[in-house]
Amino acid sequence: MLYSLKSRLIIAFVLLFVLSFGVMTLLLFKESRAIIRSYVESSALEKMDEYGSFIDMAQSQMYDFSSLVFNSDLTHRWELTITDPNLSPGEKSLANITFSRFLTQTTNNYSIVSSVFIYREDGLRIGMNNEVAFDPSFKEEAWYRDFKERSVRWVPAHLDPYSQQYYNKPVISLLMPIGQFEPALAKTVMKVNISSAYLLDPLNRIHLGESGTIFLLNELLGPMLSQAEYGQHADKTELIEKLSGERQKQGVEYTSGQAKGDDIVVYKKLGRTDWMLVGFVSEVDLYGKLYTLRDSIVTFAILLFLVSVFIAIWLSHGITRPLTRLVLAMRHVQRGDFAGAEERIPTVRSVKSEVSFVTMTFRKMVGQLRSHIQTEFELKLLRQQAEYKALLMQINPHFLFNTLELMSSLAMQKRTDDTVDVIESLGKMLRFSLRISDDVIRLKEELNYVQDYLSILEVRFGDKLHVTMEADEGLEKVMIIKFILQPLIENAVKYSFRQSPKAIVHIRISRHNGQLRLSVSDNGPGMPEELLVKLKDQSVSVQLDQMLTSRSREIGLGNVLARCRLYYGELFDLHIESVPGEGTVIELILPIREEHAHVPSIDRG
Repeated sequence: MLYSLKSRLIIAFVLLFVLSFGVMTLLLFKESRAIIRSYVESSALEKMDEYGSFIDMAQSQMYDFSSLVFNSDLTHRWELTITDPNLSPGEKSLANITFSRFLTQTTNNYSIVSSVFIYREDGLRIGMNNEVAFDPSFKEEAWYRDFKERSVRWVPAHLDPYSQQYYNKPVISLLMPIGQFEPALAKTVMKVNISSAYLLDPLNRIHLGESGTIFLLNELLGPMLSQAEYGQHADKTELIEKLSGERQKQGVEYTSGQAKGDDIVVYKKLGRTDWMLVGFVSEVDLYGKLYTLRDSIVTFAILLFLVSVFIAIWLSHGITRPLTRLVLAMRHVQRGDFAGAEERIPTVRSVKSEVSFVTMTFRKMVGQLRSHIQTEFELKLLRQQAEYKALLMQINPHFLFNTLELMSSLAMQKRTDDTVDVIESLGKMLRFSLRISDDVIRLKEELNYVQDYLSILEVRFGDKLHVTMEADEGLEKVMIIKFILQPLIENAVKYSFRQSPKAIVHIRISRHNGQLRLSVSDNGPGMPEELLVKLKDQSVSVQLDQMLTSRSREIGLGNVLARCRLYYGELFDLHIESVPGEGTVIELILPIREEHAHVPSIDRG
């Protein structure tokens, strides 16, 4: 009983599935948690490095702005004028207006600065746009007292009542003395404001888990930006103070949280000032989905084990040996060896069970499959040839329609010579088009066809059309499929006139690494991104149903791509370069085949 197939399958499932799956789940969970933790740490520190560089850049610009104003000769002359008791009020008022204009001009040169104000102890306030006022109430502001008493130069996000006429949102300010380096002795203070959103928006794009937050703290460990959520982490104040006093510039700390797991604190000190970036995230936030996945895996494992035991009991009796031979036969079918597969399928004289029925059915299926594949291969070749002929016929009426419209217009204008030239060129094109049996022609014939087409366009557009053609030597006898250059040239001319009153088209035919490259460039408006993607997809897969049933007049390029893919298969490639407003370059890449040579069907993919 113990050695029966059913018993051995059950024991094997218990040992292999339960033990191995349980150990694998445990290791996977621990490894996943370690990987996520490592990734979050490295990613957070990397993002903090990037943001720290951004803060350094913003501070540098503000210091540059302040230095420019501080060291300006105009600032020095204004300071001397204001403090000179011998000058009249009118002269001082004119100096204030001149200095305000200087502040306006300087601010306009720094996009980061939203506003700037100059404050004097006597109550004088000078802003941008000729703003001059006497209002000593700013002396009662906290930022002014902190600057004079404690030399605090940076003011966290706040609403500046004087700058709201320029920017009615919270700002961050840099305070600089004018005329003195010591804030306590300075009689004049410059307040440079930038939008807090300028620093806050990039910070909000840095994520820690689902709900983790990063805060920008100043040298007093207070939030610099409008982040009221920082108060929710008041229990981490001691840890932040400890980290700010250490020599280590960045790192990750784990603290005990109120919920399951630990709270993670990621920090980085900024180099230019004593500011810090501090991020808080809980392990529950980071690994919540991982815990849910672990519970789901355990539940699924139990259910799957019970189902597997039941299936093992049900299927164990009498199926191992015939199934093994069927598997061997299937492997031969997978390799395409149908004869070898039929030799390994067990012989069934009568159907007594489902296994014998499957065996007999599989034998019949292998024989039918071999016959069907052979038949389908032949039909596919015939169908491919028919589809190619249909695409070839599709493009000729399009040429004829456009040319007849031109001839009608010339006749109405009584331009007899031009009409004769067009008729002669059209006749050559029609004689060439009616050679339906010639799918592949010499490149020289295709170029002659293109020249006839271009002669018609030159009559139609005159000096407004400029077409140049450049071809490498020795390519006249190269064989290509017909009618693949003219549709590209037609599209190039049409779209160039949409962009400019003069169409400039350049045709380039070259040999490179055993490939023929046919390139057509124009000065049109370029292609939108969605059209580029559509054309590239169309060059990879032949959408014959859409192409053959399309009623659109603009089928030329799609027709060319479909025929090239049908004939050359994987040997065909398409390159498109398009710049909006400048033009498009379409390049067909074909295998080089000399005269009387064809692309074998096995090479077409």
